Amino acid sequence: MTVDPSAETDAIFAPVGDLGEYLFAAVGDPAELTGRLCAIESVSGNETVLADAVVAVLERISAGPGPDLEILRDGDTVIARTNLGLAERIVVAGHLDTVPVEDNLPPVRTDMSGDEYPDDEVIWGRGACDMKAGVAMQLSTAAALTSPNRDVTWVFYDHEEVDASLNGLGRVSRSHPDWLAGDFAILGEPSNASVEGGCNGTIRVDVTTTGVRAHSARAFMGVNAIHAAAEILTRLAEFETGTVTVDGLDYRESLSAVNIRGGVAGNVVPDECVVSVNYRFAPSKSAAEAESFLRELFTGFDVVVTDAAEGARPGLDRAIAQDFIDTLGLSPAPKLGWTDVSRFSALGVPAVNFGPGNPLYAHKSDEHVRVTEVEQATATLRSYLQGR
Repeated sequence: MTVDPSAETDAIFAPVGDLGEYLFAAVGDPAELTGRLCAIESVSGNETVLADAVVAVLERISAGPGPDLEILRDGDTVIARTNLGLAERIVVAGHLDTVPVEDNLPPVRTDMSGDEYPDDEVIWGRGACDMKAGVAMQLSTAAALTSPNRDVTWVFYDHEEVDASLNGLGRVSRSHPDWLAGDFAILGEPSNASVEGGCNGTIRVDVTTTGVRAHSARAFMGVNAIHAAAEILTRLAEFETGTVTVDGLDYRESLSAVNIRGGVAGNVVPDECVVSVNYRFAPSKSAAEAESFLRELFTGFDVVVTDAAEGARPGLDRAIAQDFIDTLGLSPAPKLGWTDVSRFSALGVPAVNFGPGNPLYAHKSDEHVRVTEVEQATATLRSYLQGR
C-alpha cells in the first residue's frame, strides 16, 4: 500500500505556533492528535522538542476538571501521575521516539474508502503506528478522565528504538523505580487495538569453531573452521522448538542462526568461524535458563552471550488484568517479540501490550494507522480507567 502525498487528502499535518497548545487543542480527537504528534519529528536522540510539548499538554490537562497530575521528568522521559489514594494503580506507557524518517513526513490523512480499509480513514507518516497513535491514546485518555477508578501513572519515554542501554524506561527503572510502581501496566505498542500479553525473552550467543590457518593450495596442512561449523548448523536444523503455555497463552519459541562470519582471504584456510544464534524463549524461562540450554545444545563449542533480555509473564491470572480483558471484550494473544513490558515484569508489575496500529507496518516507509482503530483503543482505555 502506498500513498501519493500530492493526491487529494483530508489533511496534511504541520506544526504551528506553540507546540504544547498545538497538541492540546486536539486532545479531544485522538486521530487528529496522532497526526499532530507525527508532525513533530522525534527520531531517537531528538525527542526534546516533543517531550517539552508533552509536558505542556500535561500541565494544561492537570489544570482542567480532572485530578491534579504530579509531573516528573528524567531527561526526555516524562511521568505524570494522579495521587488520589485509590486502591490500585495502573501504569500506561509509550515511547516518544521513532526510527529515522524515510520520505514519510509530513504526515497526511486520507480517505481509504474502496481501498484496503473500506469506509475508514488512515493517517500516514513516520511514527503513526509505532507509536504516536499510542501516545495520542494516552494523552486523550488522560484529558478525558475526570474521576478515574484507579490511580494512573502516564509514562512517555525516550530512546526506545535504539540501543537498550539508552532506553528511557530502563533508565528510570534503575534511577527512580518508584516512579513506575503499580499493580498493572499497559504498554501502548501497536497490537491492532487488542491485548498481547507479556512477551518472549531473547538471547543471542556467538558459537565459535577454531581451526588451523593454512594456504588453500595446501589445505591438508590446516583445519578449516568454517567446515567445522557444519555441526553447529546441523544441531540447529535438527532441533524442533515448541510451544509453551504461560498464564493461559501459548508462546511459540524459535531458535535461529542469524549471522555467520569467517574467512581470511580467498587463498587461506580459515582458523575461526562464528555462528550467531538467536533464541526466543517463553516467559516461563529465565535468561539464565535459556543460556544453560544453549550451552548444553552446543556442547563442545565455545559459547559467548552477546545479548539477553528477560521475557515477561502477562499476569492474566490477576483480577486487575482480567478486568481489562473483560473491558476489551476480546481474547488476548501472546506477544512473540520482545517489548518493554519486560522492564515492568522485572519490577514485579504484570504488563500487557495494547495499542492502535498494525505492527506489520511499524518502521516501514508506508507506516500508517487506521483512524477507527485509534478511536477504538482510546475509548477502551478510557472505559477501563473511568470511574463508575
